[in-house]
Amino acid sequence: MDAFEKVRTKLETQPQEEYEIINAEIKHGGFVYYQEGCCLVRSKDEEADSDNYEVLFNLEELKLDQPFIDCIRVAPDEKYVAAKIRTEDSEASTCIIVKLNDQPVMEASFPNVSSFEWVKDEEEEDVLFYTFQRNLRCHDVYRATFGENKRNERFYTEKDPSYFIFLYLTKDSRFLTINIMNKTTSEVWLIDGLSPWDPPVLIQKRIPGVLYYVEHRDDELYILTNVGEPTEFKLMRTAADTPAIMNWDLFFTMKRNTKVVDFDMFKDHCVLFLKHSNLLYVNVIGLVDDSVRSLKLPPWACGFIMDTNSDPKNCPFQLCSPIRPPKYYTYKFAEGKLFEETGHEDPITKTSRVLRLEAKSKDGKLVPMTVFHKTDSEDLQKKPLLVHVYGAYGMDLKMNFRPERRVLVDDGWILAYCHVRGGGEVGLQWHADGRLTKKLNGLADLEACIRTLHGQGFSQPSLTALTAFSAGGVLVGALCNSSPDLLRAVTLEAPFLDVLNTMMDTTLPLTLEELEEWGNPSSDEKHKNYIKRYCPYQNIKPQHYPSIHITAYENDERVPLKGIVNYTEKLREAISEHAKDTGEGYQTPNIILDIQPGGNHVIEDSHKKITAQIKFLYEELGLDSTSVFEDLKKYLKF
Repeated sequence: MDAFEKVRTKLETQPQEEYEIINAEIKHGGFVYYQEGCCLVRSKDEEADSDNYEVLFNLEELKLDQPFIDCIRVAPDEKYVAAKIRTEDSEASTCIIVKLNDQPVMEASFPNVSSFEWVKDEEEEDVLFYTFQRNLRCHDVYRATFGENKRNERFYTEKDPSYFIFLYLTKDSRFLTINIMNKTTSEVWLIDGLSPWDPPVLIQKRIPGVLYYVEHRDDELYILTNVGEPTEFKLMRTAADTPAIMNWDLFFTMKRNTKVVDFDMFKDHCVLFLKHSNLLYVNVIGLVDDSVRSLKLPPWACGFIMDTNSDPKNCPFQLCSPIRPPKYYTYKFAEGKLFEETGHEDPITKTSRVLRLEAKSKDGKLVPMTVFHKTDSEDLQKKPLLVHVYGAYGMDLKMNFRPERRVLVDDGWILAYCHVRGGGEVGLQWHADGRLTKKLNGLADLEACIRTLHGQGFSQPSLTALTAFSAGGVLVGALCNSSPDLLRAVTLEAPFLDVLNTMMDTTLPLTLEELEEWGNPSSDEKHKNYIKRYCPYQNIKPQHYPSIHITAYENDERVPLKGIVNYTEKLREAISEHAKDTGEGYQTPNIILDIQPGGNHVIEDSHKKITAQIKFLYEELGLDSTSVFEDLKKYLKF
C-alpha cells in the first residue's frame, strides 16, 4: 500500500544519468491518472510521457502547504476519480472525488480517509467504500454514492481498539475485502462486487496468531496465510462460496526462512515476490498446469517496488537498493521470461560492491547483513562505517534508494544493513523471536553484527556511526547504554526511546494497538520488568556515550515529543555527571535535539534533515565534508 508513498521527488545528477522517481499513478481504461505539478491530471496511455494531458483538479484549491497525491482510484466506468491528498508535514489526509465530464468538477471531499476503493452496484451506480482514520486508529468503514442519489453511511465499526482496518479490491474486481488486523491476527470480510449493498460475508473469524490475505480468480479464493505448521506463510485456496478455514486446501509452500514480500494474481498465473537468504526471488505459479518457475533476481537488488498493473499478459515491477535508483523489470507470461529495462547502465554497479554477510549472535543464531562499499576502497578498516537497523513489527529494514546513501558510498563510506530479529527479513518466526519478552534478541543481534563487521576488517569503533528511525531507536538507544564503546556517533529520527512510560499510557493513539509488539506493562508484571531491562530511557547511567543527533517532530502523534525530550534531558544529565567524575581532558559527547515543525512521523526527503545529519556525522568522525555536499547537490534540489 505504501509502495510509492515516500518517493515523489525528481533527482538531479550528471547529464548522462537522469533519474526520476515516479509519483503515485494508476492506469484505467485508456488513460493514465497522475499528479503533474500541483494538479491531478490524466492523459491517454500512449501520451503519458508528453505534456498533452487534461487537468482534472488543482490541488491549490485545498489551500494546503505543498500537497501531493498519495493514492488514486478510478470508478469502474470512469465517471469519477478519487484521490487522497497529503502534505509532507502531516499524516492528515483529504480524499477528493472528481466527477469526470467535459468540465471536471470536485463532487465531494472527505477528511482523514485511509484506504478507499470503488465498486459498481446493480443499478450501474458507482459506490465508494472508504475507511476513516481518527487519532491514527482506523476502525470505521463507510460507503458513499454521488450525483442524484447522494448518500454516505457508516456500515462497519471495529470494537477492538488493538485492530485496524484497510480495504483491498481483488485484482479481478470481483470482491472488495475488508481486512481487520492487528500485528499477529487478521479477519477478512467479502463485499460482493456485483451486489455491494448486500451484507458482507465472513471468510474466517479471527483466530489469535493466524494471519491471512485474500485474492480471487475463477470463483476460487487464493489465501496467503500462516495457519498450520510451520507458522510461515503458505498459499491455500478454496471455492468462493465455501470460504471457511476447514475448506482451505494447501496449494503452495515456501522454503523455510522465506519472507513473502507480496503476491499478485493474474488470469492464469500467481506471482510471489520473495526474500530468501537475503536475496530476492520471484516465483511464477501456473494456475492451469500447477507449474512453478523460480527466478533469482540480480544480487544488487535489495527491495521490490510493486507496479499498479492491469495488463493480464505481463507482470511489471521495479528493483531497488539504497544506492541505486529503481530499475524496471517485466515478466512476460507468454515467453516465460524476465525482461529488464534497457538503457544506460548505472555506473554504481561497477564502482561499488554489495556483500551478503552473517553475524553469529550470542545464542548461535546467524543474523544476515547487507554491506555496500566502493570497489576500489583500500584498507577498509580505516573507512567510516554507517550501520542501519530497525528490528520491529516484522517489518523489513528500509532499503529503498536514498541519494544521500549513494553519495556516502561514493565518498568512501561503508554502509551496513543489519537484519536483526524483530524485523521480518527471514519470515514470521524471525519477528516472533524479537518481540515481547524476546526483544533483547534484537539487541544481541545488533551488537554481534557490529562486532563481526569490525572483526572482518570493516572500519573500527572510532569511525562507526549507527542510524535508525522510529521503533529502530529502541535497539539503538539500548546499545548506547550497554555497549557505547562500539560507536562514535548516532543519528536518530523520530525515535521511540521511552518504551515503558509510553506503553503504560493507554490514552496515546497507538498504545493498545502495539501491545502485541511490546507487551502490556500496566497489567503484566513480567512484561513490565522485561521492558525495564532494555528500555533506553530507563537504563541511562553516568558513563561515556557516543555523540547523538536526534531529529524529532513537534506534533508527531506516533512517537510523542515529550518522551524524546525527557530522554535527551536525562542523557545530558548522566553525561555531565560522568564528565565531573572523569576530570579534566574528557571530551564530552555532543547531544543534539533538532525539533522540526509539523506533525508527520518521518520526513524522508527533507533536505534540511539530510544536510544536518551528514554534517553531524562528518564532524563527529573528523572527516572532510567538502566534496560530499558538492556531490549531494547533484541529486537534491537545494
